[in-house]
Amino acid sequence: MFLAHATPGNVPPELTPVRLLTGWVFEPIPILVAVLFGGLYLYGVHKLRARGDTWSRWRSVSFLGLGLGTFLIATESALAAYDTVLISVHMVQHMVLAMVTPIFLALGAPITLALRTLPTKWRNRLNALLHSKFSKIVTFPAFAGFVFVLNPFALYFTPWYELTLRNTFFHDMNHVHFVIIGCMWFWPLLGLDPMPRTTYPMRLLAVFATLPFHAWLGIAIMSSSNVLAGDWYNDLGRDWGASPLSDQGTAGGILWGSGDIIGLLVFLVLFVQWAKASEREAVREDRRLDRLELIEAGRKARDERLAREAAAGAEEGAAEPANGAETHPRPAAKSVPKSTPSGDSARTEDADSAVRVARGVEPRLAEAPE
Repeated sequence: MFLAHATPGNVPPELTPVRLLTGWVFEPIPILVAVLFGGLYLYGVHKLRARGDTWSRWRSVSFLGLGLGTFLIATESALAAYDTVLISVHMVQHMVLAMVTPIFLALGAPITLALRTLPTKWRNRLNALLHSKFSKIVTFPAFAGFVFVLNPFALYFTPWYELTLRNTFFHDMNHVHFVIIGCMWFWPLLGLDPMPRTTYPMRLLAVFATLPFHAWLGIAIMSSSNVLAGDWYNDLGRDWGASPLSDQGTAGGILWGSGDIIGLLVFLVLFVQWAKASEREAVREDRRLDRLELIEAGRKARDERLAREAAAGAEEGAAEPANGAETHPRPAAKSVPKSTPSGDSARTEDADSAVRVARGVEPRLAEAPE
């Protein structure tokens, strides 16, 4: 167990592979942060499962084991014991906190878990925050990417870096700051939580645009003839290992290489997510078109049935007058006068005419001859 922060006169022994595995420190602030958020996450999972709902184990492993786990390794292991002694070790710690921990925290979907377990009042407040103008601004790729890229330039080329080496509180807050900036960048890109998010092409473009900046910063650190926070490293009195300037060159190479590798991996992950999202969208569209085809087929079948029923009704309506005329002929006697001047022949003609009228052969006579 080493001191949490090396100071002039209290420098840990030379870093070896064994000490890299055993050189742990006790940093209270990172531990409290990890315990707080880990406990809230576990409580949410327990509450969710207690009511019969499921929660992905991969999400729990991602948030607790890989997210908070890498956070504790970066702040409690030998990386923390030597982060103020060797800038190369500090750079490894920086990359873990800014680019590894935030990715796994995002994949743990803690906001989704909170929305499923919080009381209605707090859930509505969280939803309002997620959809507020502030959230839309800080998660917009152009803004988040600008802050993510500018952050290390502002740290290493200003007096802030040496301040974080000399002051314990600012040193610990710098670790938390790395994680927050990383989450602000990676959460909208890779996260599973419901939050303002742009299209996949825009996200890919944003990641691609940030890739050169790690190289530029790494090359600037490697090629610098001045040691960053030189007064601190000169006062430290380290008498083992590489010189501060040589160690700084190693740190620049770590920043350049790891930044580009992680950025390319994120780019590939986004591309795969885009392809899978397109497949899901195609499946949804096919289902929607299938439903529309079923609805259209049902409508056509209904229209055809109604047309057949209307045609059948029209045929029945046309057949009824003829059938009615044959079944119920009009009485001929009513149309024949009781007496005719022509005698039997007139009565015979009137009877024949009545029969023809009843059969529909000719119209019924309006008047009988007097």
